[in-house]
Amino acid sequence: MHINQVVKTLIFSDLIFNAALGLTAPIFAIFVTGQIYGGSVRVVGFAVGIYWIFKSLLQVPLAHWLDKNHGEIDDFWFLEIGLMVMSVGTLFFAFVKEPWHIYLLQAINAIAMAMAIPAWCGIFTRHIDKGREAFDWSLESTAIGLGVGIAGVLGGLYVSHFSFQSLYVLSGTIALVGGLIPLLAKNRMISPDKHNLSPSPVGKFDKLA
Repeated sequence: MHINQVVKTLIFSDLIFNAALGLTAPIFAIFVTGQIYGGSVRVVGFAVGIYWIFKSLLQVPLAHWLDKNHGEIDDFWFLEIGLMVMSVGTLFFAFVKEPWHIYLLQAINAIAMAMAIPAWCGIFTRHIDKGREAFDWSLESTAIGLGVGIAGVLGGLYVSHFSFQSLYVLSGTIALVGGLIPLLAKNRMISPDKHNLSPSPVGKFDKLA
């Protein structure tokens, strides 16, 4: 079964990256309320709100800018920078002490993913296998679902025996590995003179907060 090499690379990267974030997703609220000085359910709510509001407001204008600049190399580097910053931001959760640290990291991570998601979508859509759009998108969704689901179980088991801080270090480190995988497809990016957009009206499942 033939799958475009860029599509395979992006799906594999997304699997590793989202599984890494999935390690900490189930315990975020417990971490904030139990490990952060002054942490509370209110802090959790503000932290989640900061991430999603910032990301939502920023990604549309960034996507518009990417669409106006033909060629994929700008998309590629937006994707790489976004994934790297998000990975390091996740790792830094191991060192937070106060609520404002959480808020700052959530804002930084929101900017990072506002860069990465539109870029990922643009590249994936341009390289998607014609006539197999539903299959490629379903493969992407399945990979993320299985990765995050299994990682959530493992993250819960891990933190019941080890520290929250070490889990965030592990999560950030694995996310870095996932974020580097798209480099394998860098030479397959479409150059400006060969740019031919034919996007499908499909959306991308958002990354985890």
